[in-house]
Amino acid sequence: MHYLLQATHHSSSHISLMDAAVQPSDVQDMFAATFLSFVKSRTNKKKQRNQKQRKQIHRNARTKFSFCKPSPTPLLINREPPSQSKSHALNSVITDLESSVDKGINIDICIFSSLLESCFQLGATNQAIRLHHLIPKRILRRNFGLSSKLLRLYASSGRIEEAHQLFDQMSSRNSSAFPWNALISGYNELGLYEDAMAIYFQMEEEGVEPDEFTFPRVLKACGGIGSVRIGQLVHRNAVKLGFSKNGFVLNSLIDMYAKCGDIMKAHKIFHKIKSRDSISWNSILSGYVRHGLIVDALHVFSEMIREGFVPDSVTISTIVSGVPSVRFAHEIHGWVIRHGISSDLSVANSLVSLYSHCNKLDVASCLFDQMPERDVVSWNSIISAHSKDPKALSYFQEMEKAGVLPNSITFVSLLSACANLGLIDNGKRLFSVMGEKYGISAIMEHYACMVNLYGRSGLIDEAYEIITRRMEFEAGATVWGALLYACSIHNNVSIGEIAANQLFELEADNEHNFELLMKIYRNVGRFEDVERVRMIMEERGLDY
Repeated sequence: MHYLLQATHHSSSHISLMDAAVQPSDVQDMFAATFLSFVKSRTNKKKQRNQKQRKQIHRNARTKFSFCKPSPTPLLINREPPSQSKSHALNSVITDLESSVDKGINIDICIFSSLLESCFQLGATNQAIRLHHLIPKRILRRNFGLSSKLLRLYASSGRIEEAHQLFDQMSSRNSSAFPWNALISGYNELGLYEDAMAIYFQMEEEGVEPDEFTFPRVLKACGGIGSVRIGQLVHRNAVKLGFSKNGFVLNSLIDMYAKCGDIMKAHKIFHKIKSRDSISWNSILSGYVRHGLIVDALHVFSEMIREGFVPDSVTISTIVSGVPSVRFAHEIHGWVIRHGISSDLSVANSLVSLYSHCNKLDVASCLFDQMPERDVVSWNSIISAHSKDPKALSYFQEMEKAGVLPNSITFVSLLSACANLGLIDNGKRLFSVMGEKYGISAIMEHYACMVNLYGRSGLIDEAYEIITRRMEFEAGATVWGALLYACSIHNNVSIGEIAANQLFELEADNEHNFELLMKIYRNVGRFEDVERVRMIMEERGLDY
Protein backbone atom coordinates (compact mmCIF):
# COMPACT_ATOMS: atom_id res chain seq x y z
CA MET A 1 0.00 0.00 0.00
CA HIS A 2 1.18 3.46 -0.83
CA TYR A 3 0.98 5.61 2.25
CA LEU A 4 0.17 9.23 1.74
CA LEU A 5 2.52 12.15 2.15
CA GLN A 6 5.57 10.17 3.26
CA ALA A 7 8.13 12.43 1.63
CA THR A 8 6.46 15.81 2.21
CA HIS A 9 7.47 18.51 4.69
CA HIS A 10 4.85 20.94 5.93
CA SER A 11 4.65 23.79 8.36
CA SER A 12 4.75 23.16 12.09
CA SER A 13 0.97 23.49 12.33
CA HIS A 14 0.55 20.35 10.30
CA ILE A 15 0.16 16.84 11.65
CA SER A 16 3.43 14.92 11.65
CA LEU A 17 3.09 12.27 8.97
CA MET A 18 4.01 8.60 9.03
CA ASP A 19 6.49 7.28 6.55
CA ALA A 20 5.97 4.22 4.41
CA ALA A 21 7.89 1.96 6.80
CA VAL A 22 5.16 2.22 9.42
CA GLN A 23 2.87 -0.80 9.42
CA PRO A 24 -0.88 -0.60 10.08
CA SER A 25 -0.48 -2.74 13.20
CA ASP A 26 2.01 -0.21 14.63
CA VAL A 27 -0.42 2.62 14.05
CA GLN A 28 -3.22 0.61 15.61
CA ASP A 29 -1.02 0.18 18.69
CA MET A 30 -0.35 3.91 18.69
CA PHE A 31 -4.07 4.58 18.27
CA ALA A 32 -5.00 2.22 21.09
CA ALA A 33 -2.53 3.91 23.45
CA THR A 34 -3.81 7.38 22.54
CA PHE A 35 -7.40 6.24 22.77
CA LEU A 36 -6.94 4.68 26.21
CA SER A 37 -5.02 7.75 27.39
CA PHE A 38 -7.91 9.92 26.26
CA VAL A 39 -10.44 7.78 28.13
CA LYS A 40 -8.32 7.66 31.33
CA SER A 41 -7.79 11.43 31.16
CA ARG A 42 -11.51 12.07 30.95
CA THR A 43 -12.18 9.55 33.76
CA ASN A 44 -9.56 11.14 36.04
CA LYS A 45 -10.96 14.62 35.42
CA LYS A 46 -14.43 13.36 36.25
CA LYS A 47 -13.17 11.78 39.50
CA GLN A 48 -11.44 15.03 40.47
CA ARG A 49 -14.63 17.02 39.85
CA ASN A 50 -16.64 14.57 41.97
CA GLN A 51 -14.10 14.75 44.80
CA LYS A 52 -14.23 18.58 44.79
CA GLN A 53 -18.01 18.51 44.85
CA ARG A 54 -18.05 16.07 47.78
CA LYS A 55 -15.57 18.24 49.73
CA GLN A 56 -17.64 21.36 49.06
CA ILE A 57 -20.82 19.61 50.23
CA HIS A 58 -19.02 18.38 53.34
CA ARG A 59 -17.83 21.92 54.18
CA ASN A 60 -21.30 23.35 53.68
CA ALA A 61 -22.79 20.66 55.90
CA ARG A 62 -20.37 21.48 58.75
CA THR A 63 -21.01 25.22 58.65
CA LYS A 64 -24.70 25.64 57.86
CA PHE A 65 -26.41 22.34 58.60
CA SER A 66 -28.81 23.17 55.75
CA PHE A 67 -30.70 20.44 53.95
CA CYS A 68 -32.90 20.49 50.87
CA LYS A 69 -36.57 20.16 51.62
CA PRO A 70 -38.11 17.11 49.98
CA SER A 71 -40.54 17.91 47.19
CA PRO A 72 -44.01 16.37 47.47
CA THR A 73 -44.78 13.34 45.34
CA PRO A 74 -47.18 14.37 42.56
CA LEU A 75 -50.60 12.77 42.63
CA LEU A 76 -51.18 10.21 39.92
CA ILE A 77 -54.90 11.01 39.63
CA ASN A 78 -56.83 13.64 37.70
CA ARG A 79 -53.90 14.30 35.38
CA GLU A 80 -54.56 16.36 32.28
CA PRO A 81 -54.71 14.40 29.03
CA PRO A 82 -51.63 14.74 26.79
CA SER A 83 -51.73 17.65 24.39
CA GLN A 84 -52.25 17.14 20.67
CA SER A 85 -49.20 16.22 18.63
CA LYS A 86 -47.81 19.02 16.51
CA SER A 87 -48.65 17.16 13.33
CA HIS A 88 -52.25 16.57 14.44
CA ALA A 89 -52.63 20.20 15.50
CA LEU A 90 -51.25 21.36 12.13
CA ASN A 91 -53.69 19.10 10.35
CA SER A 92 -56.59 20.59 12.34
CA VAL A 93 -55.55 24.16 11.51
CA ILE A 94 -55.32 23.40 7.78
CA THR A 95 -58.75 21.73 7.90
CA ASP A 96 -60.15 24.93 9.45
CA LEU A 97 -58.44 26.99 6.74
CA GLU A 98 -59.97 24.84 4.01
CA SER A 99 -63.39 25.41 5.54
CA SER A 100 -62.77 29.17 5.68
CA VAL A 101 -61.65 29.35 2.05
CA ASP A 102 -64.74 27.40 1.00
CA LYS A 103 -66.81 30.09 2.71
CA GLY A 104 -65.04 32.83 0.75
CA ILE A 105 -62.91 34.14 3.60
CA ASN A 106 -59.53 35.63 2.55
CA ILE A 107 -56.54 34.22 4.43
CA ASP A 108 -53.66 36.50 5.41
CA ILE A 109 -50.38 35.74 3.64
CA CYS A 110 -48.54 35.63 6.98
CA ILE A 111 -50.68 32.66 8.05
CA PHE A 112 -49.73 30.74 4.92
CA SER A 113 -46.07 31.62 5.46
CA SER A 114 -46.10 30.51 9.09
CA LEU A 115 -47.85 27.23 8.29
CA LEU A 116 -45.48 26.41 5.42
CA GLU A 117 -42.57 26.87 7.82
CA SER A 118 -44.25 24.50 10.27
CA CYS A 119 -44.77 21.95 7.48
CA PHE A 120 -41.08 22.15 6.62
CA GLN A 121 -39.98 21.73 10.24
CA LEU A 122 -42.27 18.72 10.72
CA GLY A 123 -41.62 17.19 7.30
CA ALA A 124 -45.38 17.37 6.66
CA THR A 125 -45.42 17.18 2.87
CA ASN A 126 -49.07 16.15 2.52
CA GLN A 127 -50.23 19.11 4.61
CA ALA A 128 -48.02 21.41 2.51
CA ILE A 129 -49.71 20.14 -0.65
CA ARG A 130 -53.09 21.01 0.88
CA LEU A 131 -51.81 24.50 1.71
CA HIS A 132 -50.51 24.87 -1.83
CA HIS A 133 -54.02 24.31 -3.17
CA LEU A 134 -55.35 27.04 -0.86
CA ILE A 135 -52.88 29.75 -1.91
CA PRO A 136 -54.12 31.75 -4.94
CA LYS A 137 -51.76 31.32 -7.91
CA ARG A 138 -51.41 35.08 -8.46
CA ILE A 139 -50.20 35.51 -4.86
CA LEU A 140 -47.79 32.59 -5.12
CA ARG A 141 -46.25 34.00 -8.30
CA ARG A 142 -45.81 37.48 -6.81
CA ASN A 143 -44.77 36.59 -3.27
CA PHE A 144 -41.14 35.51 -3.23
CA GLY A 145 -41.19 34.34 0.39
CA LEU A 146 -44.18 32.02 0.00
CA SER A 147 -43.01 30.44 -3.24
CA SER A 148 -39.47 29.99 -1.86
CA LYS A 149 -40.71 28.19 1.25
CA LEU A 150 -42.95 25.91 -0.77
CA LEU A 151 -40.15 25.21 -3.26
CA ARG A 152 -37.74 24.31 -0.43
CA LEU A 153 -40.28 21.95 1.10
CA TYR A 154 -40.97 20.16 -2.19
CA ALA A 155 -37.28 19.88 -3.02
CA SER A 156 -36.32 18.53 0.41
CA SER A 157 -39.07 15.90 0.31
CA GLY A 158 -38.05 14.51 -3.09
CA ARG A 159 -40.85 16.14 -5.11
CA ILE A 160 -38.31 17.72 -7.41
CA GLU A 161 -40.64 18.10 -10.42
CA GLU A 162 -43.12 20.18 -8.41
CA ALA A 163 -40.21 22.18 -6.99
CA HIS A 164 -38.80 22.92 -10.43
CA GLN A 165 -42.24 23.86 -11.74
CA LEU A 166 -42.61 26.40 -8.92
CA PHE A 167 -39.11 27.66 -9.64
CA ASP A 168 -39.97 28.29 -13.30
CA GLN A 169 -43.08 30.24 -12.29
CA MET A 170 -41.31 32.55 -9.81
CA SER A 171 -41.20 36.11 -11.13
CA SER A 172 -38.41 37.31 -8.83
CA ARG A 173 -36.32 34.19 -8.35
CA ASN A 174 -33.15 36.09 -9.24
CA SER A 175 -33.46 38.40 -6.25
CA SER A 176 -31.86 35.83 -3.94
CA ALA A 177 -29.81 32.63 -4.03
CA PHE A 178 -32.32 30.91 -1.72
CA PRO A 179 -34.58 29.22 -4.33
CA TRP A 180 -31.55 28.23 -6.41
CA ASN A 181 -29.88 26.67 -3.39
CA ALA A 182 -33.05 24.76 -2.51
CA LEU A 183 -33.35 23.33 -6.02
CA ILE A 184 -29.66 22.35 -6.18
CA SER A 185 -30.00 20.64 -2.79
CA GLY A 186 -33.11 18.78 -3.95
CA TYR A 187 -31.36 17.36 -6.99
CA ASN A 188 -28.38 16.37 -4.85
CA GLU A 189 -30.56 14.43 -2.42
CA LEU A 190 -31.90 12.36 -5.31
CA GLY A 191 -28.39 11.73 -6.65
CA LEU A 192 -29.12 13.82 -9.76
CA TYR A 193 -25.80 15.62 -9.60
CA GLU A 194 -25.67 16.61 -13.26
CA ASP A 195 -29.03 18.39 -12.90
CA ALA A 196 -27.75 20.13 -9.76
CA MET A 197 -24.72 21.40 -11.68
CA ALA A 198 -26.97 22.54 -14.54
CA ILE A 199 -28.93 24.73 -12.08
CA TYR A 200 -25.68 26.25 -10.81
CA PHE A 201 -24.49 27.12 -14.32
CA GLN A 202 -27.93 28.57 -15.12
CA MET A 203 -27.60 30.62 -11.93
CA GLU A 204 -24.31 32.04 -13.22
CA GLU A 205 -25.79 32.81 -16.65
CA GLU A 206 -28.69 34.74 -15.11
CA GLY A 207 -26.33 36.79 -12.94
CA VAL A 208 -27.49 35.51 -9.55
CA GLU A 209 -24.68 35.80 -7.01
CA PRO A 210 -24.07 32.61 -5.00
CA ASP A 211 -23.88 32.83 -1.20
CA GLU A 212 -22.11 30.75 1.45
CA PHE A 213 -24.84 28.09 1.25
CA THR A 214 -24.60 27.74 -2.52
CA PHE A 215 -21.04 26.47 -2.74
CA PRO A 216 -21.33 23.55 -0.28
CA ARG A 217 -24.29 22.26 -2.30
CA VAL A 218 -22.54 22.72 -5.64
CA LEU A 219 -19.33 21.11 -4.36
CA LYS A 220 -21.37 18.12 -3.19
CA ALA A 221 -22.63 17.77 -6.77
CA CYS A 222 -19.06 17.98 -8.08
CA GLY A 223 -18.06 15.17 -5.73
CA GLY A 224 -21.08 13.19 -6.87
CA ILE A 225 -20.10 13.30 -10.54
CA GLY A 226 -16.43 12.86 -9.64
CA SER A 227 -15.22 15.75 -11.77
CA VAL A 228 -12.18 17.41 -10.23
CA ARG A 229 -11.99 19.81 -13.20
CA ILE A 230 -15.47 21.22 -12.54
CA GLY A 231 -14.71 21.17 -8.82
CA GLN A 232 -11.63 23.33 -9.39
CA LEU A 233 -13.74 25.78 -11.41
CA VAL A 234 -16.27 26.08 -8.57
CA HIS A 235 -13.40 26.42 -6.10
CA ARG A 236 -12.02 29.38 -8.04
CA ASN A 237 -15.45 31.02 -8.15
CA ALA A 238 -15.76 30.64 -4.36
CA VAL A 239 -12.37 32.31 -3.87
CA LYS A 240 -13.29 35.17 -6.22
CA LEU A 241 -16.45 35.86 -4.22
CA GLY A 242 -14.58 35.98 -0.91
CA PHE A 243 -15.41 32.55 0.53
CA SER A 244 -11.84 31.24 0.68
CA LYS A 245 -11.89 31.22 4.51
CA ASN A 246 -15.51 30.23 5.01
CA GLY A 247 -15.76 27.12 7.19
CA PHE A 248 -18.75 25.64 5.35
CA VAL A 249 -17.02 26.03 2.00
CA LEU A 250 -13.65 24.70 3.19
CA ASN A 251 -15.23 21.57 4.67
CA SER A 252 -17.09 20.99 1.41
CA LEU A 253 -13.86 21.44 -0.57
CA ILE A 254 -12.17 18.72 1.52
CA ASP A 255 -15.02 16.34 0.79
CA MET A 256 -15.17 17.22 -2.91
CA TYR A 257 -11.44 16.79 -3.59
CA ALA A 258 -11.36 13.52 -1.64
CA LYS A 259 -14.28 12.12 -3.64
CA CYS A 260 -12.74 13.29 -6.91
CA GLY A 261 -9.46 11.49 -6.17
CA ASP A 262 -7.21 14.42 -5.22
CA ILE A 263 -6.55 13.47 -1.60
CA MET A 264 -3.40 15.62 -1.50
CA LYS A 265 -5.47 18.73 -2.24
CA ALA A 266 -8.01 17.70 0.38
CA HIS A 267 -5.17 17.30 2.91
CA LYS A 268 -3.78 20.73 2.03
CA ILE A 269 -7.14 22.46 2.52
CA PHE A 270 -7.71 20.61 5.80
CA HIS A 271 -4.51 22.11 7.21
CA LYS A 272 -5.54 25.61 6.09
CA ILE A 273 -8.56 25.54 8.41
CA LYS A 274 -7.64 27.31 11.64
CA SER A 275 -10.81 26.46 13.57
CA ARG A 276 -11.68 22.90 12.65
CA ASP A 277 -15.00 21.39 13.65
CA SER A 278 -16.24 17.80 13.64
CA ILE A 279 -17.23 18.13 9.96
CA SER A 280 -13.64 19.07 9.04
CA TRP A 281 -12.25 16.01 10.84
CA ASN A 282 -14.90 13.67 9.48
CA SER A 283 -14.40 14.91 5.92
CA ILE A 284 -10.65 14.26 5.82
CA LEU A 285 -11.06 11.01 7.75
CA SER A 286 -13.65 9.78 5.27
CA GLY A 287 -11.34 10.75 2.39
CA TYR A 288 -8.44 8.70 3.76
CA VAL A 289 -10.65 5.67 4.38
CA ARG A 290 -12.21 5.93 0.92
CA HIS A 291 -8.74 5.82 -0.65
CA GLY A 292 -7.57 2.93 1.51
CA LEU A 293 -5.06 5.10 3.40
CA ILE A 294 -5.76 3.41 6.71
CA VAL A 295 -2.49 4.48 8.36
CA ASP A 296 -3.24 8.14 7.72
CA ALA A 297 -6.87 7.69 8.78
CA LEU A 298 -5.81 6.24 12.14
CA HIS A 299 -3.24 8.99 12.56
CA VAL A 300 -5.87 11.71 11.96
CA PHE A 301 -8.30 9.92 14.30
CA SER A 302 -5.70 9.91 17.08
CA GLU A 303 -4.83 13.55 16.39
CA MET A 304 -8.52 14.43 16.60
CA ILE A 305 -8.75 12.87 20.06
CA ARG A 306 -5.54 14.53 21.26
CA GLU A 307 -6.91 17.94 20.25
CA GLY A 308 -9.94 17.38 22.46
CA PHE A 309 -12.60 16.52 19.89
CA VAL A 310 -14.99 13.81 20.99
CA PRO A 311 -15.76 11.50 18.02
CA ASP A 312 -19.41 11.51 17.00
CA SER A 313 -21.45 8.78 15.32
CA VAL A 314 -20.21 9.82 11.86
CA THR A 315 -16.58 9.60 12.99
CA ILE A 316 -17.08 6.19 14.56
CA SER A 317 -18.91 4.83 11.50
CA THR A 318 -16.17 6.11 9.20
CA ILE A 319 -13.18 4.77 11.11
CA VAL A 320 -14.87 1.45 11.87
CA SER A 321 -15.55 0.88 8.17
CA GLY A 322 -11.86 1.29 7.35
CA VAL A 323 -10.07 -0.83 9.96
CA PRO A 324 -11.23 -4.47 10.19
CA SER A 325 -9.32 -5.49 13.35
CA VAL A 326 -10.77 -7.50 16.25
CA ARG A 327 -8.74 -5.66 18.88
CA PHE A 328 -9.72 -2.33 17.37
CA ALA A 329 -13.35 -3.46 17.23
CA HIS A 330 -13.32 -4.20 20.96
CA GLU A 331 -11.74 -0.80 21.77
CA ILE A 332 -14.26 1.13 19.69
CA HIS A 333 -17.22 -0.97 20.82
CA GLY A 334 -16.37 -0.33 24.48
CA TRP A 335 -16.04 3.40 23.84
CA VAL A 336 -19.38 3.47 22.03
CA ILE A 337 -21.14 1.79 24.96
CA ARG A 338 -19.54 4.08 27.54
CA HIS A 339 -20.63 7.18 25.62
CA GLY A 340 -24.19 5.98 25.10
CA ILE A 341 -24.29 5.92 21.30
CA SER A 342 -24.54 2.14 20.82
CA SER A 343 -28.18 2.55 19.72
CA ASP A 344 -27.26 5.08 17.01
CA LEU A 345 -28.28 3.43 13.73
CA SER A 346 -25.19 4.29 11.70
CA VAL A 347 -22.86 3.25 14.54
CA ALA A 348 -24.68 -0.05 15.08
CA ASN A 349 -24.59 -0.78 11.33
CA SER A 350 -20.86 -0.10 11.24
CA LEU A 351 -20.20 -2.38 14.21
CA VAL A 352 -22.19 -5.20 12.61
CA SER A 353 -20.17 -4.76 9.44
CA LEU A 354 -16.88 -4.56 11.36
CA TYR A 355 -17.45 -7.76 13.34
CA SER A 356 -18.57 -9.47 10.12
CA HIS A 357 -15.30 -8.58 8.40
CA CYS A 358 -13.45 -9.93 11.45
CA ASN A 359 -15.35 -13.25 11.05
CA LYS A 360 -17.10 -12.72 14.38
CA LEU A 361 -20.52 -13.64 13.02
CA ASP A 362 -21.90 -14.56 16.44
CA VAL A 363 -21.14 -11.05 17.76
CA ALA A 364 -22.44 -9.42 14.56
CA SER A 365 -25.69 -11.40 14.80
CA CYS A 366 -26.08 -10.57 18.50
CA LEU A 367 -25.63 -6.84 17.82
CA PHE A 368 -28.09 -7.02 14.92
CA ASP A 369 -30.72 -8.76 17.07
CA GLN A 370 -30.38 -6.07 19.76
CA MET A 371 -30.81 -3.12 17.38
CA PRO A 372 -33.91 -1.09 18.34
CA GLU A 373 -34.41 -0.13 14.69
CA ARG A 374 -33.04 -1.43 11.42
CA ASP A 375 -32.84 0.10 7.97
CA VAL A 376 -31.88 -1.43 4.63
CA VAL A 377 -28.19 -0.93 5.45
CA SER A 378 -28.62 -3.02 8.62
CA TRP A 379 -30.20 -5.90 6.71
CA ASN A 380 -27.64 -5.66 3.89
CA SER A 381 -24.82 -5.85 6.44
CA ILE A 382 -26.10 -8.99 8.16
CA ILE A 383 -27.00 -10.70 4.86
CA SER A 384 -23.56 -9.92 3.43
CA ALA A 385 -21.95 -11.22 6.63
CA HIS A 386 -23.61 -14.61 6.01
CA SER A 387 -22.58 -14.85 2.36
CA LYS A 388 -21.38 -18.42 2.96
CA ASP A 389 -24.24 -19.43 5.22
CA PRO A 390 -27.85 -20.38 4.37
CA LYS A 391 -28.93 -17.91 7.09
CA ALA A 392 -28.51 -15.19 4.46
CA LEU A 393 -31.77 -16.32 2.84
CA SER A 394 -33.51 -16.55 6.22
CA TYR A 395 -32.51 -12.98 7.03
CA PHE A 396 -33.96 -11.86 3.69
CA GLN A 397 -37.28 -13.48 4.57
CA GLU A 398 -37.25 -11.64 7.91
CA MET A 399 -36.42 -8.42 6.07
CA GLU A 400 -39.47 -8.81 3.84
CA LYS A 401 -41.69 -9.59 6.84
CA ALA A 402 -40.41 -6.45 8.57
CA GLY A 403 -41.55 -4.39 5.57
CA VAL A 404 -38.08 -3.09 4.70
CA LEU A 405 -37.66 -2.69 0.94
CA PRO A 406 -34.48 -4.32 -0.41
CA ASN A 407 -32.23 -2.44 -2.80
CA SER A 408 -29.71 -3.34 -5.45
CA ILE A 409 -27.01 -4.09 -2.86
CA THR A 410 -29.32 -6.52 -1.06
CA PHE A 411 -29.60 -8.70 -4.14
CA VAL A 412 -25.87 -8.59 -4.86
CA SER A 413 -25.32 -10.07 -1.38
CA LEU A 414 -28.10 -12.63 -1.80
CA LEU A 415 -26.94 -13.79 -5.24
CA SER A 416 -23.35 -13.99 -3.97
CA ALA A 417 -24.55 -16.22 -1.14
CA CYS A 418 -26.39 -18.46 -3.60
CA ALA A 419 -23.24 -18.73 -5.73
CA ASN A 420 -21.10 -19.60 -2.71
CA LEU A 421 -23.59 -22.25 -1.56
CA GLY A 422 -24.42 -23.63 -5.02
CA LEU A 423 -28.14 -22.76 -4.65
CA ILE A 424 -29.02 -22.43 -8.33
CA ASP A 425 -32.81 -22.54 -7.99
CA ASN A 426 -32.79 -19.97 -5.17
CA GLY A 427 -30.52 -17.71 -7.21
CA LYS A 428 -32.78 -17.90 -10.27
CA ARG A 429 -35.84 -17.16 -8.12
CA LEU A 430 -34.21 -14.19 -6.39
CA PHE A 431 -33.03 -12.74 -9.72
CA SER A 432 -36.64 -12.86 -10.96
CA VAL A 433 -38.06 -11.44 -7.71
CA MET A 434 -35.61 -8.55 -7.92
CA GLY A 435 -37.12 -7.27 -11.17
CA GLU A 436 -40.69 -8.52 -11.08
CA LYS A 437 -41.57 -7.79 -7.44
CA TYR A 438 -39.27 -4.89 -6.53
CA GLY A 439 -38.67 -3.27 -9.93
CA ILE A 440 -34.88 -3.28 -9.52
CA SER A 441 -32.99 -3.35 -12.82
CA ALA A 442 -30.06 -5.74 -12.97
CA ILE A 443 -26.65 -4.08 -12.96
CA MET A 444 -23.21 -5.48 -13.78
CA GLU A 445 -22.70 -6.96 -10.31
CA HIS A 446 -25.97 -8.91 -10.47
CA TYR A 447 -25.01 -10.49 -13.79
CA ALA A 448 -21.54 -11.28 -12.45
CA CYS A 449 -23.18 -13.11 -9.53
CA MET A 450 -25.41 -15.10 -11.87
CA VAL A 451 -22.46 -16.06 -14.08
CA ASN A 452 -20.60 -17.08 -10.93
CA LEU A 453 -23.64 -19.06 -9.73
CA TYR A 454 -23.93 -21.12 -12.92
CA GLY A 455 -20.20 -21.32 -13.58
CA ARG A 456 -19.21 -22.65 -10.13
CA SER A 457 -21.82 -25.37 -10.49
CA GLY A 458 -20.26 -26.48 -13.79
CA LEU A 459 -22.99 -25.00 -16.02
CA ILE A 460 -20.46 -23.11 -18.14
CA ASP A 461 -22.63 -22.94 -21.27
CA GLU A 462 -25.54 -21.47 -19.28
CA ALA A 463 -23.19 -18.96 -17.68
CA TYR A 464 -21.88 -17.91 -21.10
CA GLU A 465 -25.45 -17.62 -22.38
CA ILE A 466 -26.24 -15.03 -19.71
CA ILE A 467 -23.56 -12.80 -21.24
CA THR A 468 -24.44 -13.38 -24.87
CA ARG A 469 -28.25 -13.44 -24.68
CA ARG A 470 -29.60 -12.02 -21.42
CA MET A 471 -27.47 -8.98 -20.66
CA GLU A 472 -28.85 -5.70 -21.99
CA PHE A 473 -25.43 -4.04 -22.05
CA GLU A 474 -21.83 -4.96 -22.73
CA ALA A 475 -20.32 -7.25 -20.13
CA GLY A 476 -17.56 -5.75 -18.00
CA ALA A 477 -14.48 -7.19 -16.37
CA THR A 478 -16.35 -8.51 -13.31
CA VAL A 479 -18.66 -10.61 -15.50
CA TRP A 480 -15.94 -11.99 -17.78
CA GLY A 481 -13.73 -12.55 -14.73
CA ALA A 482 -16.42 -14.69 -13.08
CA LEU A 483 -16.71 -16.74 -16.27
CA LEU A 484 -12.94 -17.24 -16.61
CA TYR A 485 -12.68 -18.30 -12.98
CA ALA A 486 -15.45 -20.88 -13.51
CA CYS A 487 -13.63 -22.19 -16.60
CA SER A 488 -10.44 -22.55 -14.57
CA ILE A 489 -12.30 -24.66 -12.00
CA HIS A 490 -13.86 -26.95 -14.62
CA ASN A 491 -11.07 -26.80 -17.25
CA ASN A 492 -13.30 -25.47 -20.04
CA VAL A 493 -10.76 -24.39 -22.65
CA SER A 494 -13.00 -23.02 -25.43
CA ILE A 495 -15.09 -20.63 -23.36
CA GLY A 496 -12.14 -19.91 -21.08
CA GLU A 497 -10.19 -18.60 -24.09
CA ILE A 498 -13.11 -16.34 -25.07
CA ALA A 499 -13.36 -14.92 -21.57
CA ALA A 500 -9.59 -14.46 -21.30
CA ASN A 501 -9.34 -12.59 -24.60
CA GLN A 502 -12.09 -10.20 -23.47
CA LEU A 503 -10.26 -9.60 -20.20
CA PHE A 504 -6.93 -9.03 -21.95
CA GLU A 505 -8.61 -6.05 -23.63
CA LEU A 506 -10.52 -4.78 -20.60
CA GLU A 507 -7.74 -5.31 -18.03
CA ALA A 508 -4.51 -5.35 -20.01
CA ASP A 509 -2.32 -5.23 -16.89
CA ASN A 510 -4.15 -7.75 -14.70
CA GLU A 511 -1.73 -10.66 -14.24
CA HIS A 512 -4.39 -12.82 -12.61
CA ASN A 513 -6.32 -13.25 -15.88
CA PHE A 514 -3.22 -14.57 -17.65
CA GLU A 515 -2.49 -16.92 -14.77
CA LEU A 516 -6.01 -18.39 -14.87
CA LEU A 517 -5.73 -19.11 -18.60
CA MET A 518 -2.30 -20.70 -18.07
CA LYS A 519 -3.83 -22.86 -15.32
CA ILE A 520 -6.52 -24.10 -17.73
CA TYR A 521 -3.90 -24.97 -20.39
CA ARG A 522 -1.67 -26.66 -17.82
CA ASN A 523 -4.51 -28.79 -16.43
CA VAL A 524 -5.37 -30.13 -19.91
CA GLY A 525 -1.71 -30.70 -20.88
CA ARG A 526 -1.35 -27.85 -23.42
CA PHE A 527 2.07 -26.75 -22.27
CA GLU A 528 2.96 -24.95 -25.51
CA ASP A 529 0.00 -22.63 -24.93
CA VAL A 530 1.18 -22.12 -21.36
CA GLU A 531 4.50 -20.89 -22.71
CA ARG A 532 2.77 -18.73 -25.33
CA VAL A 533 0.72 -16.92 -22.66
CA ARG A 534 3.84 -16.50 -20.52
CA MET A 535 5.59 -14.80 -23.46
CA ILE A 536 2.63 -12.44 -23.91
CA MET A 537 2.94 -11.50 -20.24
CA GLU A 538 6.64 -10.71 -20.68
CA GLU A 539 5.91 -8.55 -23.74
CA ARG A 540 3.46 -6.54 -21.65
CA GLY A 541 5.96 -6.20 -18.81
CA LEU A 542 3.99 -8.36 -16.41
CA ASP A 543 5.61 -10.55 -13.78
CA TYR A 544 4.98 -14.27 -13.56
